[in-house]
This record gives sequence, C-alpha cells and structure tokens, in this order.
Amino acid sequence: MPTTFDFFGTLVAAERPERPANAVADALATRGVSAPEDWTDAYREPHESVPEGAEQPLPDHVAAALESRGVDADADVVRAATLAAFARPVEVRDGAREALDAARERGPVAVLSNCSVPGLVECALDRVDLNVETVVTSVGCGWRKPDQRAFAAVADVLRTEPESLVHVGDDPATDGGVEDVGGRAIILGETPLRAVPAELEGGACR
Repeated sequence: MPTTFDFFGTLVAAERPERPANAVADALATRGVSAPEDWTDAYREPHESVPEGAEQPLPDHVAAALESRGVDADADVVRAATLAAFARPVEVRDGAREALDAARERGPVAVLSNCSVPGLVECALDRVDLNVETVVTSVGCGWRKPDQRAFAAVADVLRTEPESLVHVGDDPATDGGVEDVGGRAIILGETPLRAVPAELEGGACR
C-alpha cells in the first residue's frame, strides 16, 4: 500500500514570511539586485499565463516581475534569493515520525507537496531529518494538487497506480483530490496525525 504525505502543515510546521514580497526583495538585495520602488505591486501582478492546475515556479514569477520593471537579474541569483526568502525554521509535528514509520511498514512512502519554490521541501527535509527519499513537488512535476496529474506523477515515481494511493494531508480542498483518481484521503482535520498509524492499519482491511 503506497502512502503519500503532504509536507507543510502535515509533517512539519513552518514559519512563513509575513510579507513575501519584502522577504524576496531583501534576499535579492543581499545578492546585489535592487528591487524597484513599486516592487510589492510588481510581485502581486500576474506576468505570465498559467494553465489551470499548473504550477508556476516562483523564481520565474520573480524574474518576470523584475523584468516588467526593467530590472535584469541572473536566473541563478533569482532562484537562490527566492529559496532564501522562504527557507524558514521548520519543526516536525507531533506524530509525524510515527505516521511515517507506520506507512513504511505497509509499502513505499513519498512526500507530495504543493510548493512553488524549487528545493524548499528538500531543504526542509534535510533540516528535520525525516528520512523521506521520494519527494514530488508541484514545482517539480508541474501540477498542483488537487489536479489529478499531481497524484499521477507521484504514483508514477512510486511505480504504482494512482488509485492505489493513500494520501495524508491537512487540506481537504487539495489533498482530498486523491479521491478523484480513486485513491483514499486521510485528512488531518478528521483524523489527528497521531491517529494515522491506526487509520492506516484499519484501512488495510477495507
């Protein structure tokens, strides 16, 4: 039985910048790129058309926002600044390690996370040492949960079918999308994280 887990808000609790545009501007400044005076407006504006369900990498958006104001910045600098802006402290949530251990006893395990910042989930995983080797992010596969293609992507990596997935997450609107591909959702608002091991064990007989 393959099990996938949402990351932020499910396995870990993470700080988020109160003003993302300012955090990105500060990170750019430390790398020699000055954001324009109306940066907050530029950051909030859409600059590219994104298909429904698709993920736009945040560094691409930041680069387009800078370009819209006549600021040219190296792509690697923008990528590093974007990651630095959002790489905040994270803590493992109570019950996360036990839930992962229980899932590993029943089959392959992966993280499936909506995240537009390349490398952010992997960086956070390294910090908390949750020992999850398989990570699929929306920025990596190109699709955001609840789009069926996000669940198909992680199923493909796990060499299984989407309908075999059990997905654990905190957001019924996104994580519940696994049910649209025939899988099973465990939503933390209904099942506390500490109860996930028992829920997985019970689900094996369903």
